[in-house]
This record gives sequence, structure tokens and C-alpha cells, in this order.
Amino acid sequence: MLTVKKIGVIGSGLMGNGIAQIVAAAGYDVVFCDISRQNLDKGYQAIAARLEKEVKNGKRTNASKDELLAGIMTTTKYEDLADVDYLYEAVFEEIRVKKELYEKISKTCQPACIFSTNTSGLSISEIASVTGRSDKFIGTHFFNPVPVMKLLEIIRGYDTSDETYETAVAVGKSIGKEIITVAEAPLFCVNRILVPMLNEAMFVLAEGVASKEDIDKGMVLGANHPIGPLALADLVGLDTLLLVVKTLYEETGDSKYRPCPLLVKMVRAGRYGRKNGK
Repeated sequence: MLTVKKIGVIGSGLMGNGIAQIVAAAGYDVVFCDISRQNLDKGYQAIAARLEKEVKNGKRTNASKDELLAGIMTTTKYEDLADVDYLYEAVFEEIRVKKELYEKISKTCQPACIFSTNTSGLSISEIASVTGRSDKFIGTHFFNPVPVMKLLEIIRGYDTSDETYETAVAVGKSIGKEIITVAEAPLFCVNRILVPMLNEAMFVLAEGVASKEDIDKGMVLGANHPIGPLALADLVGLDTLLLVVKTLYEETGDSKYRPCPLLVKMVRAGRYGRKNGK
């Protein structure tokens, strides 16, 4: 198993900054990277704001907050990832974007570095194929919000080595996550079950079967869910949900997974949910 001391995180959005935070909190040196300085600063500020809230709630001292933030190096240059031992990537959920990124960073990162893509259901093997180190490539699906949700899905690609898998599990546990191992398949395990439910809730709403309030109330009180499916879709982001539903539909070719037209319409109208306040 590879010894990991320094971890890179690419992508400063909601998932990326959450990953950077918990990795730093676990004591690793973190290289936090995004090609946009504006987005990177915004992501770093989001981490600082969450830590400040912990200080106010008595869960963390000012000193520990400052120490954690000091352990996160921000950069817009892939060259600064040259000496990381392990890399978490959390860029846009589109396979073309991810493949283009890995073609670049594979030439920059040291040969021993393990690549770990955060994806809701894209093919691990296909992304790994462009890296020149498919044996050192693995999928790690974090859940939102990353600092709160305990689960981490780990997905092996076709060529993923045992050493890579064992290292991914060890690092995942070290940052406080509970691990489930999932075979590579469209949407893996959790989202394979969850996403069709969210999509179906949109169909129920669009067909006028029940109001949005009653759909959520029904699943909270009738199925003991902590949050209703429409509220959860709003939290996840309708744009992200649509991308994931499309992936499942395209990968399986099964009409039961077709995206709800209301979901498509809302995304086209720029109504993504909490992430943009619409």
C-alpha cells in the first residue's frame, strides 16, 4: 500500500472544497487547485466560513482553524501537483472534461501518484484509459455536503490494482469516511437507487398527482426519509441531477430512466435550485 502524506484536490466547487477541508482536517498537506483563481478563492472562503461556524459552536478553536487553513496551499498551476502522493479530482460531471484534465495532469504528477475521480456515475475505466496509469486510477464518490456525509463509495476500474484500491480505502477511512465497495456500473450503487426516485418525483409533480409540498411530506412521513425527494433535488442541484439521469438513461438504454421533461425544462431555464437561488 502506498504511503500518502500529500494530497492534491482539483476542483474548488461544492464537492472539491469539501474534500479539501476534510483532507486537511485529517492532517494531510493539501494542494488545492483550480484553473480559475476567482473560483479557487471562493472555494477557500467557503472552507473558512464553515470552520468559523465550528469555532462559534465550540467545536473547534481559533488556533486549530488557522492551522487547518494554513495546511491548504491554493494554486492555479497543475505543476504544483508534481509531488502529491494521491489526487482527488472533483471537476464538472462530464466525461469529456475529466478526460481532458487527466491527459494534462498525467504528464505533471509523479508516476506513483494515485488518481481518484469523484463522480456520481461516469465510467471509471473510460476516464482511466487516457492517463497512462489505469492501474493507479480509481473512483471515489463523495456525498454532499462532504464534511457532513459519512459515506464514500469506492469504485474499481477495469485495471485498478489491489494496491490502488487498498490505498484508496485507507485514505478514505483516515479522512473519516465509511466505505462501501461498488462494482463499476451506471451510477454505481446509491445513485442507481436514489436518482430514479428523484426523477420519478419530478414526474409525479409534472403530472399533477400531488403538490410539491405533499410529495416531500409523503416521503418524509411515509418512508421515514430525512428530506423529501424534491427538496433533495433542490439541494443537489437540478443541473447535476439531469446530468446523472442522462448518464443512466444513455448507459442502459432503458426508457424507464428517461429524464422528466419538467426537469429538463427547469434546467434549460437556469433553475438549478439552492446553488443559484432559483
